[in-house]
Amino acid sequence: MYPNGKEGFLCTIWLYLHRGNGTTLQSIIDAIENKVLDANICLVVSDHEDAYALQRARNFGIATYIITSKTTKEMDEELAVKLQKYPVDLIVLAGYLRMIGNRLLEKYTIINTHPSLLPKFGGKGMYGMNVHRAVIEAGEEYSGVTLHYVNNEYDKGNMIRQTKVKVEPTDTAETLSAKVQKAEKMQLVEALQEFVREKK
Repeated sequence: MYPNGKEGFLCTIWLYLHRGNGTTLQSIIDAIENKVLDANICLVVSDHEDAYALQRARNFGIATYIITSKTTKEMDEELAVKLQKYPVDLIVLAGYLRMIGNRLLEKYTIINTHPSLLPKFGGKGMYGMNVHRAVIEAGEEYSGVTLHYVNNEYDKGNMIRQTKVKVEPTDTAETLSAKVQKAEKMQLVEALQEFVREKK
């Protein structure tokens, strides 16, 4: 039995390291609730107790956990111990801005969604609005979202899939962000559906 009493072919753990609103998480919760995705979110983790993603999880009876460690090594150790309690199939990073430690990398399949067409506009410091401002300033014709496996380098893991988004001349960083987020949610649901099919 899964820790929250819900079952699915894919048990995912979500890691947040910011005070984000958790809209991507909500899109996956909605897909599960609407029977579009046969998965189970076992745990949502953040280092901020006021991250709204945690409240979104609690609203649907999903377990939450707040990280107390500060360094990458300590967080790796803390999470490795915590996740032993869960039947983890996949870890999804959403706004997780630190490197993942070796213990987690060696034991789990970990994926990350990034708001650009990697390898462009990736690496340390490239997250959130920083990415969209850089794309606008560079005069790119397209931006988009990349889903990739996580390794020990920022945004360097093997690519799973990408979705392009047209950058219009009138776009601002804010309007581009909204378009990329919409594409991100759709792409992530589709990718998780594929993980479920492979697991079955």
